[in-house]
Amino acid sequence: MDLLLAGMREALRLLVTGDAEVFAILWFSLQVSGLATIVSLALGIPCGAALALLRFPGRTLVVAAVNAGMGLPPVVVGLFVTLLLWRSGPLGAWEILYTPAAIVIAQAVIAAPIVTGITLAAVQNVPDKFRLQLLALGASRVQMVAVVLREARLPMLAAVMAGFGGIISEIGASMMVGGNIKGQTRTLTTATVLETSKGNFEVAIALSVLLLVLVLGVNWVLTAIQQRRVW
Repeated sequence: MDLLLAGMREALRLLVTGDAEVFAILWFSLQVSGLATIVSLALGIPCGAALALLRFPGRTLVVAAVNAGMGLPPVVVGLFVTLLLWRSGPLGAWEILYTPAAIVIAQAVIAAPIVTGITLAAVQNVPDKFRLQLLALGASRVQMVAVVLREARLPMLAAVMAGFGGIISEIGASMMVGGNIKGQTRTLTTATVLETSKGNFEVAIALSVLLLVLVLGVNWVLTAIQQRRVW
């Protein structure tokens, strides 16, 4: 208990004084996870909408794969991306392993199925009669899809929250593809594990507090937008 209290006091000091290294890690984590979330939205929203609106052979299998992908273990994703980016791998010529770009790719792979699955569910909840009515009124299929996505925008905010939350707090993939290099690829989660293993509990607690505040802050903003529009 004494260790915990001491760690909390030191964590508060680091946060109040604005420790440069701690806040650099925070900013880096926000950058890579934010970019990975944007990439996952760019991939997941069109794929989720297509799966909800189109009917084709093997669709059930694809949907099942998406649902399974929503629970992908980050370490498996990390291994897969590492093999792709390894020097002798298919994308080894890119030479981006152990760089921020590799972390963005791995995190986007983790978040994309989450965004796809939630978008699929949100679009499917828009009544079929509504879509048919739009087409009957002369809307093109592109216009119909745009209107349907607009109608489903509130539940789709959950896709943003789930996608960001799933990757800002993961550790396995970021550790494997980023290498946890100081000043280059160290995120809040990988730094927390490192500092804990070194016995620097006060720094680990500070990083954990920042992570919790970051996740809570982002979700609070998105929830406020969602609930305001509901009412």
